[in-house]
Amino acid sequence: MQKEEDSTKSAKEIVREFIDALERKDFKTVRSHVSDNISVLAPGPVELTRFNQAEPYVKYLEHANLPRFEIKKEFEDNNDVCLLYEMNYREPPVTIFVSAWFQVNDDRKIGSIRFVADIRSLLEHKK
Repeated sequence: MQKEEDSTKSAKEIVREFIDALERKDFKTVRSHVSDNISVLAPGPVELTRFNQAEPYVKYLEHANLPRFEIKKEFEDNNDVCLLYEMNYREPPVTIFVSAWFQVNDDRKIGSIRFVADIRSLLEHKK
């Protein structure tokens, strides 16, 4: 029954469920929303963060201690979803603006995520 329900969900609904589960720290649900061979690429203060499998990515998320996503805008085009959001960190006290492009596969799981972030405030804080 769950499979039929998932197949009718829009890409945006799937991405929002993923984000909601991430914020609740419900990593079992997070894992259920990503493809086994998810491709993730994100900027970091020193080097790119890359994942090509679900398990290491979800393990990373479990320990990342991410702040809430303050979503400013969402765009959906078929299986592509783009979120524009801010993340307000307490330590160090900085706000980072992020754009995330999610691609949802035909099996209704997130197969790819690409992040672009303005990390200047983080770099300035490190000075």
